[in-house]
Amino acid sequence: MAGLAIVIQSAAVTTAAGRVTALHGFWHDHAKVFIVEPLQVLAVVLVALLIRAVLHRSISRLATSSAEGKVPRILSPLRERAASSTFFESAGLVSERRRQRSETVGSVLKSAVSFVILVLTLLVILDVIGVNLLPFVAGTSLVGVAIGFGAQNIIKDFLAGLFMILEDQYGVGDVIDLKEASGTVEAVGLRTTRLRDGEGTVWYMRNGEIIRVGNKSQQYAQVVLDVPIDVVDDWTRAWAELAAAGAELYADEQWQPSFLGEPEVLGIESMNRQETVLRLTAKVRPLEQWRVARELRARIRSRFDTAEIAHRIMETGAS
Repeated sequence: MAGLAIVIQSAAVTTAAGRVTALHGFWHDHAKVFIVEPLQVLAVVLVALLIRAVLHRSISRLATSSAEGKVPRILSPLRERAASSTFFESAGLVSERRRQRSETVGSVLKSAVSFVILVLTLLVILDVIGVNLLPFVAGTSLVGVAIGFGAQNIIKDFLAGLFMILEDQYGVGDVIDLKEASGTVEAVGLRTTRLRDGEGTVWYMRNGEIIRVGNKSQQYAQVVLDVPIDVVDDWTRAWAELAAAGAELYADEQWQPSFLGEPEVLGIESMNRQETVLRLTAKVRPLEQWRVARELRARIRSRFDTAEIAHRIMETGAS
């Protein structure tokens, strides 16, 4: 019995040793799959997350400083155009415009950084686990071409919107003319621009379809009044009345902040057998041209009525 027990014990020890050897051999053979490669993948992911966090933080700091007006020297031209208008500063539109631009550009940069890091991380991970990248790269190239053809309009809209924001072509609160629609800008996005016209209609314009933009809100505006008088009336007297109306409005304390220069009568713009047309111009702050033009018409009408000068203020322009 003792011999049998020794034999059984020896067999058990041999079996255990074999199992240990087999387990050791298994881990030795598969250490790369179960230990080395997972650790390498984890290290790649951690490094990618660290790089992404650092870049996102840098972009956020840049966007915040830009929104507060503390723009780096290389980006100073993006600030100077908007900041040159004291009217916008007083209305709070420059800060809103700057905030919107910085947030939009910051969001685009963050998305681009995240996408690039994600793609590079996936490629490195596939390389670590031993996947052949050549078929993968070829396949993604074909998919990218297909997506590019299908989404080219969207890409066009995004790129156009990005450059519109970077170049400060217009912003929230601006009055613009896009040919197809004109009105006040209510929102500027990367894909679309939303504006509301004088009748209250809201227009959504795809940025990629905007060919030209006329901005009536940057730096200054020009009031242009063409005043026809009867050909038999004394045009020098009408000239004097026009000049007096402009000087009177310019001297008014309530209206003076709207002006950037004294109104000026340029002279006779045109003439024919029925009428003589005199032109009056005034340089005013952005978005003030229509209000000033209405007040000028009222004062010119009052003066012409008093002086008994036949008139028809037919044509008005602003730029």
